[in-house]
Amino acid sequence: MALTDIARARGDESEVSTSAIVYVCITCRRAGEPEDAPREGMALARAAARAAEGTTVSVRRIRCLANCSRGLSAALRRDGAWTYVFGGLDPDKDAEALIEGARLLAKSADGLLPWVGRPDVLKRGLIARVPPIDYPEEE
Repeated sequence: MALTDIARARGDESEVSTSAIVYVCITCRRAGEPEDAPREGMALARAAARAAEGTTVSVRRIRCLANCSRGLSAALRRDGAWTYVFGGLDPDKDAEALIEGARLLAKSADGLLPWVGRPDVLKRGLIARVPPIDYPEEE
């Protein structure tokens, strides 16, 4: 039985918690930057890893999220939940917001990233949300 099912059965959504992962595109760069310039995506990944220290959130570097027109990009995911892809991120300002978003997703009883309490950059920078692999299709 999944954590969310156990919590729902007990009527206690506050106990729902599992680890979340932040995937940060390390190949992202801003439009017009030279190909050989240091990648701001790598700077964002490093900043997110520092922000995640002491939490249950993992930060993983990924080579491409195919969101180049709206990079810098990152995705938040956890087992049994929706995955969220964000773009237009700033390596100097948005690392902590990614970690906060991942923590909110980890605690979500319904597998959705709550709107209330979500950092602003994760409201305006949302590119897509993808259902869990075992999501039941609606008829």
